Amino acid sequence: MVGFKVKYYWFQIGSEDFLFSFFSTVAYNLENKKWGTKFPVIMNELYLGELNSSRIPEAINELEQMKQGLAKYSPNKVIWNIKNLSAQPPWGTNISDDITDLSNYFVTSDGEDFITIFNHALLKAEELNCALKITSI
Repeated sequence: MVGFKVKYYWFQIGSEDFLFSFFSTVAYNLENKKWGTKFPVIMNELYLGELNSSRIPEAINELEQMKQGLAKYSPNKVIWNIKNLSAQPPWGTNISDDITDLSNYFVTSDGEDFITIFNHALLKAEELNCALKITSI
């Protein structure tokens, strides 16, 4: 189980594969298959495990751009693993009718919209002026 940690706050995400799928989908569809070229703060810095507090405003902006960009793609454009494009999500194509595009495709293990939770974590890090970390429990 992975999540975002901001000081003593925990924002649950889900499996490592699930989180990698979000990053893979962004890189493949929004960065022309070139990881970190359009969204360097989130895709490079945060993906390595920690985002310094000074970079949080840029990350908030990047996440909003990601959301807008992903909204233009249908759910069948999800990439489960950019290193293995034939890999499929464990649920295959069996997804909720509520999922209309890639901006709302990603749902955390406790049923929350991933991008919303991601944004909450970024805002908490900004409020507390501290780093945002990806951690496993």
